[in-house]
Amino acid sequence: MANSLALPSLLLLSLIILASLNLCVCMRYSPLLGQCNPSGYLHGRTENCNQENDSDCCRGGESYPQYHCSPQVTGETKAIMTINSFAKGGDGGGPSECDNKYHSDNEKVVALSTGWYNHGSRCLKNIRINANGRSVLAKVVDECDSVNGCDYDHDYQPPCQNNIVDASPAVWKALEIPKADIGEYHITWSEA
Repeated sequence: MANSLALPSLLLLSLIILASLNLCVCMRYSPLLGQCNPSGYLHGRTENCNQENDSDCCRGGESYPQYHCSPQVTGETKAIMTINSFAKGGDGGGPSECDNKYHSDNEKVVALSTGWYNHGSRCLKNIRINANGRSVLAKVVDECDSVNGCDYDHDYQPPCQNNIVDASPAVWKALEIPKADIGEYHITWSEA
C-alpha cells in the first residue's frame, strides 16, 4: 500500500516542481511553452522625440510592455526590422552601446532587442539578414532596449518589442527594400 501511494505522490511532487519552475520564468522566456512574455509595463510620458525615421514617441497615460527576453535564436530567426539612424543627432539617441561611438547612416549596423543582445554577447559581431530575396551582413553595435524607454536616454521612445532588428539606412538600401515599405519589414536573421 505504501508503494502504491509513493508513485502518485512522487508524480504530484514532480508536477509541482515543474510548474513552479515554469512560473518562475513565465514572465520571461518559458522554455516549456516556447514563448517570451512581458516582464512588466512602463508608463509613458509625453516629451519631444526625434521622429527622423517616423519613430514612435511615448504618450502620457499609455503603458508599454517590457521584455527581458526575445524569441529563441535559430538558423532563420523571424524578426521585424525597423529603421534607425546611429549617427550623431539621429533618432537613435546617444552613442552605440558596444563601442560608445556614433555610426554613419552609410554603415551596415544594427541594434538587437534586449534578449537577442544578451548583455552584449553579440557586440561587434556580424549577423546575416535575409529579406526581399537578398542577404546582407550587418554589425551589431547596440541594444534596442526592450525594458527601458520614454526617457532622455531613449529619445523619449517606448521600449522596443522583443523581436526587433533595428537597422541603419545602409542595411535597408543593401536589401533593396522599396521606399513604400521602409519603416517595419518582416525579415529573418542568423549569426554569421
